[in-house]
Amino acid sequence: MSTTLLAELTEAGIIATLRAPSRDAARMAVDALVAGGVTAIEVTYSTPDVVAVLTELSQAFGDTILLGVGTLTTPEQVRESHAAGARFFVSPGFDADVYAAIREVGGFAMIGGFTATEVQGLAKHAVDVVKFFPGSLGGPGALKALRGPFPGLVYIPTGGVNAANLGEWLAAGATAVGAGSELIPAAALASGDGATITAKAVEFVAALRAARG
Repeated sequence: MSTTLLAELTEAGIIATLRAPSRDAARMAVDALVAGGVTAIEVTYSTPDVVAVLTELSQAFGDTILLGVGTLTTPEQVRESHAAGARFFVSPGFDADVYAAIREVGGFAMIGGFTATEVQGLAKHAVDVVKFFPGSLGGPGALKALRGPFPGLVYIPTGGVNAANLGEWLAAGATAVGAGSELIPAAALASGDGATITAKAVEFVAALRAARG
């Protein structure tokens, strides 16, 4: 595990999951997120020209953002996104080949798990972060329950996280949270409405600060 990257993600507190409809929309959204104070960003493979997007963002922002890549399902995706500048790697579930590729490139692995059986498997493989997904199905209570038998793991929930319940997730034991459409509305992405995305980012950051006191 990269303790430095974990510390950076913990400090950031909010990871934006960006599913952009185009390369231009992706850049607009990242500019808007950064303007609102959200600097940890996972670009998903559903984004067109995702490798070019990652390369552009890496070159444009450097270390001022924490750039990750998500919905990884093949080792090839891991290798090409790593070469493009991704620093953390997110998969919705455990795949041995994908996980091996993340380790091969020296990447930071955030792997999805929801049930006790899945989380126990992730603990066995010593993943860096358990992506508690889909968080909307269980809520903070489910995460808190999982932390009983598996207290030593790092959890970041995605799905069902919004500014109103962010504090509940942290109280349940989340190290940070991931947010998609609640933070980056699809309509704002489609219309190029960066102001709305920035406003959402400001709202999330305020909720994070309030929760952390």
